[in-house]
Amino acid sequence: MSGTANSGHTNSAAPNATNELVLVMDFGSQTAQLIARRVRDQNVFCQIVRHDLTAERIRQLAPRGLILSGGPASVYGAGSPKVDPAIFQLGIPVLGICYGMQITCHTLGGRILPAHSREFGRAPCSRSESTDSPLFDGLPTTFTAWMSHGDQVETLTGDFTAIASTATCPNAAVRHRILPIYGLQFHPEVTHTEFGGQLLANFVRHICGCRGTWQISSLIEQQKQLIRERVGTDRVICGLSGGVDSAVTAALISAAIGDQLSCIFVDNGLLRKGERQDVEEQFTQHFRTDLHVVDASQRFLSELAGVTDPQRKRKIIGKAFIDVFRDEAKSIPNARFLAQGTLYPDVIESGANPDGPAATIKSHHNVGGLPAELGFELIEPLRDLFKDEVRRMGAELGLPEKMVWRHPFPGPGLAVRCLGAVEPDRLRILREADAILIEELHAAGLYRQIQQAFVVLLPVQSVGVMGDDRTYENTAAVRAVQTEDFMTADWFHFPWDVLGRISTRIINSVRGINRVVYDVSSKPPATIEWE
Repeated sequence: MSGTANSGHTNSAAPNATNELVLVMDFGSQTAQLIARRVRDQNVFCQIVRHDLTAERIRQLAPRGLILSGGPASVYGAGSPKVDPAIFQLGIPVLGICYGMQITCHTLGGRILPAHSREFGRAPCSRSESTDSPLFDGLPTTFTAWMSHGDQVETLTGDFTAIASTATCPNAAVRHRILPIYGLQFHPEVTHTEFGGQLLANFVRHICGCRGTWQISSLIEQQKQLIRERVGTDRVICGLSGGVDSAVTAALISAAIGDQLSCIFVDNGLLRKGERQDVEEQFTQHFRTDLHVVDASQRFLSELAGVTDPQRKRKIIGKAFIDVFRDEAKSIPNARFLAQGTLYPDVIESGANPDGPAATIKSHHNVGGLPAELGFELIEPLRDLFKDEVRRMGAELGLPEKMVWRHPFPGPGLAVRCLGAVEPDRLRILREADAILIEELHAAGLYRQIQQAFVVLLPVQSVGVMGDDRTYENTAAVRAVQTEDFMTADWFHFPWDVLGRISTRIINSVRGINRVVYDVSSKPPATIEWE
């Protein structure tokens, strides 16, 4: 191996020749990339940039529009993120969302105060009858908006006018009387806001004037070219997990450099039932790639013995994976690059920018933390993409449907679905229960309607009765969600007979479980995974 570990990656996808670019200025929002994803729904390339990007730099990038994201700060707070005031004089359409609206109005002379009644959740929002704004084209007079704020714009300057309100927020949406500047106190990017996608489409299409010519196919060709230029004659190693992210990464790199790619699959003992066999079949028959399978299950389980804290689990698994991966990689000559299927939700949830204002939700073993002695430079061609975009890319690359539509699986595997101690027998119980859930989803024709489903084994035991015997066994929780982007999600409303069949089969077939519960939490406030 040669080179040094480097968290840099292949260049982010750039706009095509039409130069239709919208920038999202990030003020620390957990949904900044979700805004970008909504813009991309309009086939317009969107890039996230720092909130303090100068007006001159923005002028050089020549975007069609600017969107200022939300964030956790208060505009009057010490060290709160600010914006170059000159951006509002560039003539580029601006849409401020939540904190982005507050900093826009504050910079232009408005007054921001703590709200008399803080709003967190859904709220009826009404358009002003006297205002005809292109931002609301196609929207009804009243719709449901998702609020998440403590401060709000209390007083507008004479240059702004309110165009929508809620019961406790008279300036829920505003526009500048002369300049193409708009503000929203609510979050149109989340699915909880009715017509939020239409509202953002109105900004991108009607106000910014974008036609929508950016396509996944152009991104594939662009990334292939970037990979070829960067790799040259060296080899790339791809860490496979069996999931769609690493599969699409491998397919994209294979299409770019062919037999210069080697794949390593580490069996860490934390896999789903039959997963190792599936990976070996898929990546030797479909890809016909140089596949290295390493059985390190005993090492992982030994190091996890007695560990119950989820962050410690992730760190232990991440370190062990790096050690095992590095040892196997030594057998591959001329290996300089490591390819990973990192997606942007992984990056944003990990608080990947230590100098940025975003808060860390959880750490991912494939985001950061790679020691310098690993000896690879990183290639992360999916780093700017969401799951649905990755699936579209996989389909265009010709991957089989089973692989493209497989539900996501966390990098630490069953360790973060086995709450409490990670032990061989508890993993057996979890594997069997999870396999039954997936079988029943396929049998009921529901698998594609659900974006992620799995069983969680709880560190909770309860009394039960089986036959004439008293039992004191484990509780399993079923989790199934519907989501477009994995940044927000709602629990799936099962037909009762299907949910009952899943519960009955698990209890009857899996020795060690006598109770099944169903998780009816949305994201937010919960996350999709339990740990």
